[in-house]
Amino acid sequence: MGRVVVVAAVIGVATAVAVAAVVGRRFVRKWRRRAKALAIVKEVEEKCATPIAKLRQVADAMTVEMHAGLASEGGSKLKMLITYVDNLPTGDEEGLFYALDLGGTNFRVLRVQLGGKGGGIVSQEFTEVSIPPKLMVGSSSALFEYIASKLAKFVAEEGPDFQIHPGRQRELGFTFSFPVMQTSIDSGNLIKWTKGFSIDDTVGKDIVAELTKAMEKQGLDMRVTALVNDTVGTLAGGRYTDKDVIAAVILGTGTNAAYVERAQAIPKWHGLLPKSGEMVINMEWGNFRSSHLPLTEFDHALDMESLNPGEQVYEKIISGMYLGDIV
Repeated sequence: MGRVVVVAAVIGVATAVAVAAVVGRRFVRKWRRRAKALAIVKEVEEKCATPIAKLRQVADAMTVEMHAGLASEGGSKLKMLITYVDNLPTGDEEGLFYALDLGGTNFRVLRVQLGGKGGGIVSQEFTEVSIPPKLMVGSSSALFEYIASKLAKFVAEEGPDFQIHPGRQRELGFTFSFPVMQTSIDSGNLIKWTKGFSIDDTVGKDIVAELTKAMEKQGLDMRVTALVNDTVGTLAGGRYTDKDVIAAVILGTGTNAAYVERAQAIPKWHGLLPKSGEMVINMEWGNFRSSHLPLTEFDHALDMESLNPGEQVYEKIISGMYLGDIV
């Protein structure tokens, strides 16, 4: 009986040791995996770090590029585009206005009734439409005809709350959130597509003319009275409710900034100085690049696999279209 107990005890100890060894090995493997994961996270964190000193370097580098962009066309990574917007809303505007916002994988159509001084926004309606991926890389006519058809449908559904003065043509503000060389308040030629669009036959063309042609095909009696970047539109919207607003930033599918500049501080402006003495500048800062930006191996890989390698680098590290891919 004593031997049985001893043998049983030995077997029990051996089993316990074996179990402990297995558990120990699993713990060690788990600890190593966790340690490796933490090391990877720490490395990425260090590469992505933006301490105050680095942010100051980035800000200083951007300031240099801003001055260069204001001095001459093509002199900077920042386009610093003249928008021909030298007056922003006062809050006294009155009437029915339409807006088309094209800036990413969706576009929005809006109608708004403004009540004049003290009246603010009386009523507004909008609809949002997804752009089929094939139209983002198709032809210019296909894209704008699709947009015009949805705009015509929206106008046809206009209700009694929205009144246009008899004999007056509908007016449309066109927010186009891609780099454009503006030639007037209501015309501008596309410089290049960004944010996943790649339609070669639109580059260099007047965007307003392309949209107008498509609207005429739809029998839509509407004219574009202003062509603005979405950032400029955001700035105008902010000024409508607060006269102290001087800058706007977009952080969405892409990223950009616009601000109010003194007209005299724009060497490349060769026209008569506006009466307001001011001009809204569309920075197109998505194309900013500097050695001070915290670029990781993942940012470089994403850039190389993108539709526009080497361009829109700042946009690719902070805007919504690219963050999922980076993760």
